[in-house]
Amino acid sequence: MEISAQILAFVSLTFFVILSTRYFTHMFQLNSYTAKVQFTWYINNFSRLIPCILLLFAGIACSFFPYREYSYAHLLFAISSLILALCYMPKKAKKPLVYTARVKRLLFTFALLTIALYTLSAFIGKGNGIIILGFVALFIPVLIIIANVINAPIEAMVRNYYINDAKKMLRSHSRLKIIGITGSFGKTSVKYYLTALLSAKYNVLMTPESYNTPMGVVKTIRSSLRGTHEIFVCEMGAKYVGDIKELCDIVHPENGIVTSIGEQHLESFGSIQNIINTKYELASGIPEGGKLFINISSETVDKNRPSRDAVTYGLTPNADYYATDIAVSGAGTTFTLCHGDESETYRTRLIGEANVVNIVGAIAAANGAYGIALCDLKGAVANLRCVPHRMELIDRGGMIIIDDAFNSNPAGAAAALRTVGLFDAVKIIVTPGMIELGEKSDELNAALGKNAAAVCDYIVAVGERQAKPIVSGAKEAGFDENKIYVAKTFNDAMAFVNSINSGTKKKVVLLENDLPDNF
Repeated sequence: MEISAQILAFVSLTFFVILSTRYFTHMFQLNSYTAKVQFTWYINNFSRLIPCILLLFAGIACSFFPYREYSYAHLLFAISSLILALCYMPKKAKKPLVYTARVKRLLFTFALLTIALYTLSAFIGKGNGIIILGFVALFIPVLIIIANVINAPIEAMVRNYYINDAKKMLRSHSRLKIIGITGSFGKTSVKYYLTALLSAKYNVLMTPESYNTPMGVVKTIRSSLRGTHEIFVCEMGAKYVGDIKELCDIVHPENGIVTSIGEQHLESFGSIQNIINTKYELASGIPEGGKLFINISSETVDKNRPSRDAVTYGLTPNADYYATDIAVSGAGTTFTLCHGDESETYRTRLIGEANVVNIVGAIAAANGAYGIALCDLKGAVANLRCVPHRMELIDRGGMIIIDDAFNSNPAGAAAALRTVGLFDAVKIIVTPGMIELGEKSDELNAALGKNAAAVCDYIVAVGERQAKPIVSGAKEAGFDENKIYVAKTFNDAMAFVNSINSGTKKKVVLLENDLPDNF
């Protein structure tokens, strides 16, 4: 009986370990395998650790059972493990855990550490042994980080091998032209638009989706680069000072685009000056004779221009390439682009001021760096498709949804609201607020509430915790409290939106941001 109960306790704990480890590994992957970020996440999401703590308490409580009833202690511990394991049952994720080679190595090392603790428990036996089992549960979040530290030398070797292999491949393509694109926001859209425009004349490779980290760029090069490619459009993301320089050292761009500079990832950068310095690492990475394009409709870019010469673009007439006569409708947008003595009128199915700026940036680079005439870009601009979740227009008859759910930021949200304001409709914003803004989080989310109050007829804030500053900002702006709704979930929010009686008018619903799984 006692041995059977002990085996059951081990099996049940293993079930708990598997589910909880999968969950915390998923969060670690979303947190870029960075220990500091993971520990901060643990502090901010302490409730996610409670099942591990409770299982330790269960182990301690069971250790006080009399020797003759020790089989019941193991049985109780087994039941506790099974019940608490349900807290970590897999749920549908926006960005699921990817079992990369790195994750597999991490889990292997973690398993060795766990087996060592299991062995210690079996060796000690009796009451103290069951406490060790409880500590296994408690240590799971920490053991994942310890396993990552143990693997660090191996990961560095693997990383360096892949980076050097990618560099070797790039050196073998001596005629390949490379353009780097960075910015606090807009870089993915500009990458897609520029690739579409350049493809009218060149064979173009771009980093897919939101691949903008060193290993994402390296993976693109190693898996997709062919001898027939003429241009490589490389998106460059950053969360820390030095990230863009690292990418430049890998791909050595000849030209570059800075789409914007703003308070994105302020929590990890620490200051707006650090963000400015990091984005302009691209300017330093471009050789003399290369061209740098900067968006001076971004206020921070305009006020903090790089030390080198740059081609400017935006919505202001003092830019080298600028858009004017912008008209937005449910069918899309028309605008006139001016460059020196030239001007061309373009039509696009995309909507929003931000999309126009991004298209102008792509046109500027295609024309200024790669010699495609402005008139020859009309067809490509007309055929541009929206990048998913970035001011994506979805017409549902009586309701127009503007899906701007990807990684919201203060400037982008303000631009999205200006676009909503152009519609003659019942205007609604659905948002959980913005993240990774550090100490300015409440201030900037309150500003989002104020901006929404100036444009929208209804404000729907998702998540009670995130909603507080948004609601506070809206109320401070004098917005009608009866037209503010705090939803627990996105489905709850959309149910409220559907219940709004808009009369003969259409509803225009702005979906501003969608929190990732680790939030």
